[in-house]
Amino acid sequence: MPTEQMPTEQMPKEQIPNQRHYRIVALPGEGIGPEVVEATATILRALADQAGFTLTIDYALIGMPAQQAFGTSLPSETLQICEGSDGILFGAVTQGGLLELRKHFDLFTNLRPVRPSPSLLSASPIKADRLNHVDLLFVRELVSGIYFGEAGRERQQQNAYGFHTMRYADEEIRRIARVALQQAQTRRQHLTVAHKENALPHLPWSRLVASEAEAFPAVTVEPMLVDNLAMQLVSRPGDFDVVLAGNLFGDILSDLGGAIAGSIGLLGSASLNADGFGMYEAVHGTAPDIAGKGIANPLGTLAGATLMLKQWGEKQTAETLITIRENMLAQGYRTHDLRPAADTTASAGQPLKIVTTSEVVDFFITQIQARSQPCKGQE
Repeated sequence: MPTEQMPTEQMPKEQIPNQRHYRIVALPGEGIGPEVVEATATILRALADQAGFTLTIDYALIGMPAQQAFGTSLPSETLQICEGSDGILFGAVTQGGLLELRKHFDLFTNLRPVRPSPSLLSASPIKADRLNHVDLLFVRELVSGIYFGEAGRERQQQNAYGFHTMRYADEEIRRIARVALQQAQTRRQHLTVAHKENALPHLPWSRLVASEAEAFPAVTVEPMLVDNLAMQLVSRPGDFDVVLAGNLFGDILSDLGGAIAGSIGLLGSASLNADGFGMYEAVHGTAPDIAGKGIANPLGTLAGATLMLKQWGEKQTAETLITIRENMLAQGYRTHDLRPAADTTASAGQPLKIVTTSEVVDFFITQIQARSQPCKGQE
């Protein structure tokens, strides 16, 4: 018999007129997903009280827990709960449910910002002097390409083989190009287009992006072969602004952001459709080797939640999360994935304090509550 969905938090019966209210759906998934999602949800609840909006969090199943309960990785019950919400807070799954969820809501735009913390420059394998002023945005197409193309296993004579098809409609390339160009226009007006047209000439990313770029004359567009781009991102990351890539190349390239930032556990992403509805998550996976140990880094999921707040227009609240995170890192707090091999001090000379998931939550809650206290003389 299928297990019941996790309980839904009830909206307050009486709300202040004109008060902002948001409903999100948490899909914890498996591995460390439930830990980082619940940590983020706890912080968001405290933040909502401080920021003056109300928040309802519904829970639903995806991945292996859904498979065990409903016989499918993405049950219709989960989709029904997600419909009409203001966003999805996603944990992690090993396989099944995620691609279907992206396709169902047409979440074709994936935004993955990478901006190293000044306190973590020594955590990256890249030389610190190459990380100064790095502010990257990967824009990845998310609902087409090789992950959604025809695939299977076949046998020809005595030889078994498998295949996956990378297929892109021109309009699918054009619409993600417009998003990337819009992003570049509001930033440093430089767009790098990842492609492999020397080997994949029938996927004309460069030509189609150039066509769309005619409406964005202030943006410089630079096509670059994806293998060269991977090398350049490591050797000179500060020279890049917005990087546009298809589904497969974007998946791989954006993970280089983990090396740039110091840990993949720090990075978040937003997956959006044309209406602005989105799913928000960390870039990392299920990390089964540390699941249940209480040491998972929730900062990646919090980074995703920060993008969610910005998408809602709650920019000041998003900046609060960013400021608290930087304060925590500057004071020497490190989760286990950020534990240095030998050095016992943080970049600013602070003694390192290795903290658990719950201790990260406690730090954020304390900082949020401190910001809610009236200043002396204003009581």
